[in-house]
Amino acid sequence: MNLSAHARQRYHALQAAVARTYGVASAREEFNVTPSLAQTLNDKITLSSAFLQRINVIPVSEIKGQKVMLGLNGPATGRTNTSNADRVPRNLLDLAGEGYELFDTHSDVALPFATIDAWAKFPNFAQRYSAAVQKQIGLDRLMIGWNGTSAAANTDRDANPLLQDVNKGWLQLAREQAPEQVLSQGSVSAGKIRIGAGGDYANLDALVFDVSLMIDEEFRDAGDLVAIVGRDLLAHDKGKLYAAQGSTPTEKERIELAQVIATYGGLPSYTCPFFPSKGVVVTSFDNLSIYFQDSSWRRHLLENPKRSQMEDYNSRNEGYVIEQLGKFAAIEAANVEFA
Repeated sequence: MNLSAHARQRYHALQAAVARTYGVASAREEFNVTPSLAQTLNDKITLSSAFLQRINVIPVSEIKGQKVMLGLNGPATGRTNTSNADRVPRNLLDLAGEGYELFDTHSDVALPFATIDAWAKFPNFAQRYSAAVQKQIGLDRLMIGWNGTSAAANTDRDANPLLQDVNKGWLQLAREQAPEQVLSQGSVSAGKIRIGAGGDYANLDALVFDVSLMIDEEFRDAGDLVAIVGRDLLAHDKGKLYAAQGSTPTEKERIELAQVIATYGGLPSYTCPFFPSKGVVVTSFDNLSIYFQDSSWRRHLLENPKRSQMEDYNSRNEGYVIEQLGKFAAIEAANVEFA
């Protein structure tokens, strides 16, 4: 199908709006986004997700390098008798950890002419479209962060519906860089982590507490650790509360209308989109980072009548980082079973 005159007017307005936003003559040819505008665009993507707002989304200048966030691995305060020895300051960087690496990442969107026709009645079509794309890029970042295991030259969305082959996410980085920080089996069940009577852990509370003990001791009492818990674990724990108290109307109402347990293992608990449904991670929000190369963002809007669609090509170099590996502990969600 062809674009109606009104829809074409809206589409051209979108192209013009994109060109004005990025300070280029035309969006119909591929252009580089300036670092300052790339930061603005990433800020908008970050604001589309409550979880992304809690962690670090950081611009860097190089594709490979050392981590940029500062954090001491232990105390910095002490005393030196300078008549006998020099004072030795502590390095703020996690010297034991590896650096970062960014990979070319594409977020390409097709907008069928029929959809543009349907949306043409909205005067704020350009804003609606941009907000929708930014939100999806934010969700994709979380999906990769929790499920990414590799960075394939050619990704396969059918074989990897959770974008497992786009980039290495936080869990995969922990598996490779600090395998001792990832619990893969309990002490009772070989190759499994069983939760429930007769299993490795009597309940979710006990499991989260045990995972928290895998955090290096110097980080345990900093007051910023949180437990990120998968939805199946939360649902199973809530289901036990229903079974025990659901027959009592007042208790049932409390379960349905309030957060029954705000903490697990003594830590504030959260869940997150696309987090493994039986997973547990203990860390601090500011220990999780996404780096992007500020000079790498490129964009191109193309009308493709052969496919009856508009095509919006976005690319940038991007990667995931655990700032301090000793402040991150997790379980292998695939090995979890309910006893």
